[in-house]
Amino acid sequence: MATMSGAQYIADIFKGYGVTHVFFVPAILHEGLMEMEKRGIKRILTHGEKAAAYMADGYARTSRRPGICLAQSVGAANMAAGLQDAYLGLSPVIAITGRRRSLYRYRHAYQEIEHKGMFDAVTKFNATVDTVEQLPLLLRQAFREAVSGPPGPVHLEFQGIRGEVIMEQKADLEVVIEEQFSHYPAFRPEPEQELVLKAVAVLRQSKRPIMVAGGGARASQAGAEFVELAERLSIPVATSLNGKGTIPDDHPLAIGVVGSYSAQCANRAVLEADLVIFIGSRTGSQVTNDWKVPLPGTPVIQIDIAPSELGRSYPTKVGLSGDAKVTLRRLIEATEPFKQRADWLQRIKQLKEEWKGQINKMYHSDAIPIRPERLCREITDFLPEDAILISDTGHSAIWSGTMIDLKHPGQSYIRCAGSLGWGFPAALGAKCASPDRPVICFTGDGGFWYHLAELETARRCGINVLTIVNNNRSMNQVKKGAERAYASGGGNSDGIWQYTDVDFSRIARAMGCAGIRVRKPDELKAAFHEFLASDKPAVIDVVSDIEGIPPPVWT
Repeated sequence: MATMSGAQYIADIFKGYGVTHVFFVPAILHEGLMEMEKRGIKRILTHGEKAAAYMADGYARTSRRPGICLAQSVGAANMAAGLQDAYLGLSPVIAITGRRRSLYRYRHAYQEIEHKGMFDAVTKFNATVDTVEQLPLLLRQAFREAVSGPPGPVHLEFQGIRGEVIMEQKADLEVVIEEQFSHYPAFRPEPEQELVLKAVAVLRQSKRPIMVAGGGARASQAGAEFVELAERLSIPVATSLNGKGTIPDDHPLAIGVVGSYSAQCANRAVLEADLVIFIGSRTGSQVTNDWKVPLPGTPVIQIDIAPSELGRSYPTKVGLSGDAKVTLRRLIEATEPFKQRADWLQRIKQLKEEWKGQINKMYHSDAIPIRPERLCREITDFLPEDAILISDTGHSAIWSGTMIDLKHPGQSYIRCAGSLGWGFPAALGAKCASPDRPVICFTGDGGFWYHLAELETARRCGINVLTIVNNNRSMNQVKKGAERAYASGGGNSDGIWQYTDVDFSRIARAMGCAGIRVRKPDELKAAFHEFLASDKPAVIDVVSDIEGIPPPVWT
């Protein structure tokens, strides 16, 4: 134990837990940032608190370690809003904000409201640090909470508008690093053997089983076990968007993304199944298309690290509480190869072929403006074997989730959990976490507008991400709904979903980044390769068809 300041302590703790970057908006933890710099931790100054939270989120999902974001007191509300995606996406982000000293409270202090309560809805743990002596307890607890069980964000409120009270105070503090909590999963609990055998018996009786890989399967790094069990028992595999990449998209047993942002063949397969095995999935509204895929009453086996999730939306025939990777291994060990599902696998093949036939024309279209389906095909062909593909929400998630195939185990897919605009700053955080891997952001013009200023951050900090903007000059996901609403009352709905045509590549170049606008599909391949190799952050503005709407959800 040594006498040290709060600034020295927090820097030592971050270094010990493997933190390499922090994302912040000033003024916050000045003394702490200085100490972090001495220890080699890079400080990424952003243009907004939400962007800082999104960067920390992308960093966390890529590195599998907690991501750190910081903001002063008045920025806390923006940071709380930025944690919504980390909370929905089960990502371990640690947010630290300042708060006015106690003497200032209840006296209408400038810029001050009670911010702490705003974090209750978007964190697993939310605490105030009033004295430096509390740091060892609460900072280590923040790391424990962030990575234990289902990961998630936490928040610490430091006294002082920029946390200066905690940074400047000194005390006898012991730097203890709990390596177990520096990454996730922190623990890999095992299911009860009796329940494993019961699940195996149910599996063997099923004629048309299907597995659904959720985000928990990816968080557990259970891809190899997933494929092994699927092949061993001849079970097709669908994925949630968060689970995409658990099995290669071109594997014969892979049927695609299921739910509301889905491939139609996956929904059809899950609805025809006589047993659905959810693995690492919370069975929420998106993966089940509002609990219609599968239909209520379908027999279900559910595997989840959180016992409270078992049977939440579908009563289970068997519920297994355990880490996905370990639980799948126990199922593999308890089974013999089972290949008597030829009819079911033939049906899966037929559904996939029908889906490919449905999208084939647009997937290979030479039309100008460029069809989004053709853009996805070109990205599939181009994507490096070790690439990290980051997707925004909305149409970006539908296009990338259903029509960009990951064919190599070294490729990763990380998508927004619901906050449009998340994709670009999250990609910057992902690149900070994995500087040696190519990071490609797929977004639309609607999403890119949110945090366009972070192009300057990327250039200043040397974060060389390739951003592909599906620029249809609109938010055309709401096109049909807007047109229906206006059809009965008259008027023009264009003004509530269309934008001005702006060339984002020109904005990128003005900020010192690389950029090009692509109007023809046969120009995409060369642009991808040229700008991925750029020594700058790069933007490819793809002029796409405003009428490009994904196929409707199949139910």
